[in-house]
Amino acid sequence: MKNIKLTIEYEGTNYSGWQKQDNVITIQQKLEDALETLTKEKIKLIGSGRTDGRVHALGQVANFLTNATIPGGKYKYALKFLLPEDITIVESKEVDIEFHSRFDANKKIYKYIVYNGELPRALYRNFSYYVPYNIDIDKMICASEYLIGTHDFASFMATDSNVKSTIRTIYNISIEKEEELIIFRVEGNSFLRNMVRIIVGTLLDIGFGRLNVEDLSKIILGRNRELAGPTAPAQGLFLEKVFYNE
Repeated sequence: MKNIKLTIEYEGTNYSGWQKQDNVITIQQKLEDALETLTKEKIKLIGSGRTDGRVHALGQVANFLTNATIPGGKYKYALKFLLPEDITIVESKEVDIEFHSRFDANKKIYKYIVYNGELPRALYRNFSYYVPYNIDIDKMICASEYLIGTHDFASFMATDSNVKSTIRTIYNISIEKEEELIIFRVEGNSFLRNMVRIIVGTLLDIGFGRLNVEDLSKIILGRNRELAGPTAPAQGLFLEKVFYNE
C-alpha cells in the first residue's frame, strides 16, 4: 500500500467547490474519477480542506492510498491526460503511510484579489472582486492588526456552519496595492467556512468608511455574524499554500 500526496492547482469557476456532492460537478469528483481510471481502483481522496464553488487553488493538497505500482512522482504526468485543463497536478510524491492532508496541516495561506480599476476587465472577471470605489488601504492595514492572534471568530463564519469550536489563530495579514489590484493574504492555523471572505468584506467596509477601524475589536468580541461586513465574492479567493512539518 502506498500513500500518494498531490499538490493541486485549479480554477474553481466551473465547479461547485472541492467536496464531492450528488448531482453537481466538483474538483474532488474529477480527481477521483481520473485516479480510478489510472489505478483501476476505487479511490478516496483526502483534501486539506474544502473550497467553495468558484474559489480557486494554487496549492491545494490531497492524498490517497493505493496498491498501484505507479511511482509517486509519475502521477502528475499521467493525470495530465485524464484531467480537464482547469485542474493541474503541480507535484506528486509518495509520503509516509500515516500522512493525512487535513489533520497534518499546520497552517494555510489564502490570497484574495480585489480589482480596483475604473472599468471592469474581461480577464479579471473570474479571478477578482471588481470594486470601482476609493479604498483607504492604510485604514484596512491598521484594522487588520486586531485580527492577528488567537480569537473567537464566530462573527466571521457563515451562519449555517456547524463546528465544535470557532477559536482560530491568524498569524499574519498583509494588504498590498499592485497597480489596480489590491491583494490580501491571510495566514492562519485553520479557517471557518467563509472566514477569509468575511474578513475581506469587513476590511473593505472599513476601507470604504462604512465602518471605523476601532469597530473591528467590537465585531470580534460580539461573536455575531450580523456585526461583520458582507461576504466578499468567491471568485477573488485562492487557497495559496498549505504547510506541513515535512
